[in-house]
Amino acid sequence: MHAFDVLGDPVRRRILELLADGEQTAGAVSGVIHEEFGISQPAVSQHLRVLRESGFATVRPEGTRRLYAVDPGPLQEVDVWLEHFRRFWNQRLDALDTELARGGRERREKDDPRSPGGSKPHTKCEEDA
Repeated sequence: MHAFDVLGDPVRRRILELLADGEQTAGAVSGVIHEEFGISQPAVSQHLRVLRESGFATVRPEGTRRLYAVDPGPLQEVDVWLEHFRRFWNQRLDALDTELARGGRERREKDDPRSPGGSKPHTKCEEDA
């Protein structure tokens, strides 16, 4: 199964998000996924199997429990593929960063009574007038 086929499913993406926080038992993953998506434990097990067989997740037994974790290998391959497209959003993110910095600077200047366009502090006499 191709990486984007695996990642195209919102349940599998959410499972990977859960596993990114650290190892999780199948039961813990099933509980969260059932609560958020309303799907059964056997359906969650199928998604875990797809993630495991496609290399996105690893599993290790611990007593009677099975602990799942993210395997970063396939995600690194996706990251390499996405590198070709980063230029499309990096310029926009840089422009957004500039606009946010400009807006923050304008707010600070507006609120600073010492700056040329800044608001001057109110006095009791001005409020009563």
